[in-house]
Amino acid sequence: GRGGLLGRVGRWVGGRCVRRPSGGGCRGRRRRGRWRWAFIFPFLIRGGKPTPVVTCVLAFAFCSCNGYLQGRSLSNYAEYPTSWLIDPRFILGIAGWISGLAINIHSDHILRNLRKPGETGYKIPAGGLFEYVSGANFFGEIIEWLGFALACCTVESAVFALSTLLILGSRAQQHHQWYLQKFENYPRSRKILIPFVY
Repeated sequence: GRGGLLGRVGRWVGGRCVRRPSGGGCRGRRRRGRWRWAFIFPFLIRGGKPTPVVTCVLAFAFCSCNGYLQGRSLSNYAEYPTSWLIDPRFILGIAGWISGLAINIHSDHILRNLRKPGETGYKIPAGGLFEYVSGANFFGEIIEWLGFALACCTVESAVFALSTLLILGSRAQQHHQWYLQKFENYPRSRKILIPFVY
């Protein structure tokens, strides 16, 4: 069939979609990332506040629509040539995705371990990229999905990366302001989201 078992990934060039065979790697990376968040991360959280139902419903709706758009794009409309695997965009995209994933997992590990069993108070995150930014976990996820977008080069993956940047950038700013208000000893040199920049 068109694109075979692994599906297809497309890119936009000069106003037209270039079809490319193979490329299920992008689709698999996206599934692994969301699977981890949906089925592993919730069981690792210690304590914390309950999440409002409306937040869960909106997150489910967003992820369902985005998952459909990504899956439909990658499985029905786009293809790669075998040479795409050595294309600099694919290689840089994969490197970005892996780096972002590692930053994200490490930052989440730091956040999960701020409270010891039975503790309920808030603490200042320290270690990893938290030494430089308040939203290290958000930074990792943004890098992850920018890498995904570069590796896949589809309109849908680019829109997802942009929405991730806007949503998590806003959340990082809110978290940063909260930390500054909550803790008198919060490191003033920490940036919001991008180390040494913002």
